[in-house]
Amino acid sequence: MSFSKSKDKSVVAVYKLVKAPIYSHCFSQDRSVLAITCETDCLVYKVSGNKPPVLFATLKDHDKTITAVDISVHGRIVTCSQDRNAYVWEPLSNGTYKPTLVLLRINRAATSVTWAPSGYKFAVGSSARVIAVCYYEHENNWWVSKHIKKPIKSTVNCLSWHDNGVLLAAGGTDGFMRVFSGFIKGLDSKESVAGSPWGQKFPFGSSIKEWYNGAYIHDVKWRSQMERIAYVAHDGTLNVVNSQSAVQSVNAPEGLPYRSLVWINDHEIICGGYSCHPVLFSEASEGWKFAKNLDKADNGKSSALTGVGNNNELEGDGEENATFGISALRKFKELDLKGKVSTDVQESAHENAIVELRPFAGTDGQVTQVSSCGLDGKIVIYTI
Repeated sequence: MSFSKSKDKSVVAVYKLVKAPIYSHCFSQDRSVLAITCETDCLVYKVSGNKPPVLFATLKDHDKTITAVDISVHGRIVTCSQDRNAYVWEPLSNGTYKPTLVLLRINRAATSVTWAPSGYKFAVGSSARVIAVCYYEHENNWWVSKHIKKPIKSTVNCLSWHDNGVLLAAGGTDGFMRVFSGFIKGLDSKESVAGSPWGQKFPFGSSIKEWYNGAYIHDVKWRSQMERIAYVAHDGTLNVVNSQSAVQSVNAPEGLPYRSLVWINDHEIICGGYSCHPVLFSEASEGWKFAKNLDKADNGKSSALTGVGNNNELEGDGEENATFGISALRKFKELDLKGKVSTDVQESAHENAIVELRPFAGTDGQVTQVSSCGLDGKIVIYTI
């Protein structure tokens, strides 16, 4: 493990924790515990101030790649894996974790998992074309599941709970983003959804709304107080919808798809994906639009894909103005001519795709810092 600080002011810290991709990560509410996925293990770290995280537990019960991890408000860790299983890990007083089996009843890989805000149930997406909503059964000391099946026709990639703990947004490889009811009788109250603009009755598993994008949906997030949902798709778009089915869509400035997003406030969203650096979008009177790049590799110069320059400028002296892939182009050119690369090319903190973004710090509905994990095995903390 290594720890470093970037020269870019938007990067607070960079943690190189493992030599494998980190597909998912999560901090506890007080940010004292960090859980990450690493192949078939879930690694749990203690975090203290600006010091590097210290590994103190390794959760080993899965026998295939762990695809997602989440921590509840009570400190319980839930993991799901390609082995078709999920475990809830209860923290013990001696610093260890006790696993409890979850009866998922799926015959394909589990792909995503997220706790409900209450911490008493969670949802698991899968390649079995079902969403398993899981809750604890005291009589048998295990977690049981109820399945949401229709009209899902493909892998469920991402899930997000509304603050009321009943409405569940889900996106998948069939190009649909849907809102389902995850109401569990005896656990949820009808008062929590009274007066909801999404409907009046929410029987478990009912499909409330759906939107068709046509491309894989990579991530979805609620902004509950605004009754809005944002999702990113493989066609390189960020989309924002509400209960009246209105869709606002904006394209990624570099054309590369995003894998994850976080609401910063009611009118700002940050996205991360294959461009290896986060991108901030803001809502103005004319709708959502690109605002700025964070930690961009080309020192913030405009990309040719945003409309600056043209293809002819890529030749000869005009290449400095065009900037389409200019960082890589200049590095290879100088390496060929001089045998070395100039040091004025700023590298992004992530060296590979960003897979997941999470809120890290904030107050009163305003996120001030976000954390990210990537295929390069790094955890990066950004300030907005």
